[in-house]
Amino acid sequence: MNSKTKNRAQSQSFDNSQDQDVDFVSKSELKRASEALQKLGLKLVNLPAAKLAKVPVPDELMDAIELAHRLEKKHEAKRRHMQYIGKLMRNIDVEPIEQAMFELENEHNLANARFHALEQQRDAIVKDGNSAIEALMAEHPDLDRQRLRNWARQASKEAAANKPPKASREIFKYLREQLLDSE
Repeated sequence: MNSKTKNRAQSQSFDNSQDQDVDFVSKSELKRASEALQKLGLKLVNLPAAKLAKVPVPDELMDAIELAHRLEKKHEAKRRHMQYIGKLMRNIDVEPIEQAMFELENEHNLANARFHALEQQRDAIVKDGNSAIEALMAEHPDLDRQRLRNWARQASKEAAANKPPKASREIFKYLREQLLDSE
């Protein structure tokens, strides 16, 4: 073998070793991933039935979750079964499950954000009047423009007279009924 061929062979073996390093996953990483799947499985087991129905869970995993519910008083059996659930989850795509769990866990925060957005829309209608109503109508053409205009006029009169904000509450109630309850 000449020196060029030898160098090529060495560089190829070096490239192969780099490829092997990229694919290498340590035992600790595998263990952490397995424990994370078991924790996700435990969250699924602890979910109420109504919320569990919202999560896209394969049939085999759903059967295992139902069995875990029956093993509630048998601690060691439940611990082993949770390991089994983690093992099942290694063979499925858990991303849709994680996404559904994230949405369930943050449902309250999302509702608060929607509520605050409605408050801001109401405040803009009271403050800016027709321009804010037109902007809202562009997004939601099914709203009653005349009703919103009347309430906006009433709200500005109430604010000027230092009266309770009845019209402002009516605007908020109407927006909540039309925009949030229709979702």
